[in-house]
Amino acid sequence: MAFRLNAPSLQAHLCVKGGLEAIAFYEKAFGAECTYKQMAEDGVRVLHANLALFGSEILLHDEFPEFGGPVASPHAHGGASIALNVNLPNPSDVDAAMTRAEAAGAITFMPAGDVFWGARYGRLTDPFGHVWAFNAPLAPG
Repeated sequence: MAFRLNAPSLQAHLCVKGGLEAIAFYEKAFGAECTYKQMAEDGVRVLHANLALFGSEILLHDEFPEFGGPVASPHAHGGASIALNVNLPNPSDVDAAMTRAEAAGAITFMPAGDVFWGARYGRLTDPFGHVWAFNAPLAPG
């Protein structure tokens, strides 16, 4: 796999405990497509995966405590330190995305609702500890 970059960009790289299960969850919950996956030498953990979702791409890998360093899943750190914000075109898309994720096992902690900045917005936590926020502009008026 050759790495190519045409312009600067920012990309989330998620660390999870249970990489194969996480890939399956993101496929079911968010309609993700795993475009690349490399397993670790142990044949159990995901060394690297690329997932296409919501018009973007995220990277994913399992925990590797034997490598040292501060990178670990949110569960290992006691919670997520960031939220992945998904901007959608329509308010109904927020409700649909959250309903689909909940059906796949996500836990909503901020139900979708209309918020002061003129958007439909809601937040949930996936089974791997990552926080996802869904946002769509409300119709003017």
